[in-house]
Amino acid sequence: MRNPWKPTLWTLAVLAAAGTAWWTADQWLPQVRPWVDKAWSKMNRPGEDSLPPEKKTAQGAAAGTRGAASAPVPQLRKCIQDGRTVYTDEACPPGSQEQKVEGSVTSFPRAQ
Repeated sequence: MRNPWKPTLWTLAVLAAAGTAWWTADQWLPQVRPWVDKAWSKMNRPGEDSLPPEKKTAQGAAAGTRGAASAPVPQLRKCIQDGRTVYTDEACPPGSQEQKVEGSVTSFPRAQ
């Protein structure tokens, strides 16, 4: 037969622990805060290490390692030819006019 007081005692123990944690939070929270912030950041903005193996790229894996020098940023070029504008990090094709890139450009890789 089950003890009818067991759930009540567990509830009281959990409430007492929560109350004690809240009462003494100013003592332990400064030591825990960096760990909590790091865990929260990792949950909300997962890095390259959280991707499945087939989605990882060699460049992304290298960028995720600590202490590695960052890769040089390629020079962005704006090429205009026959009324079309193409942004590239390579030399503009022959017959096109290269213009200065102003502001920022966001691009997404093509779906394969």
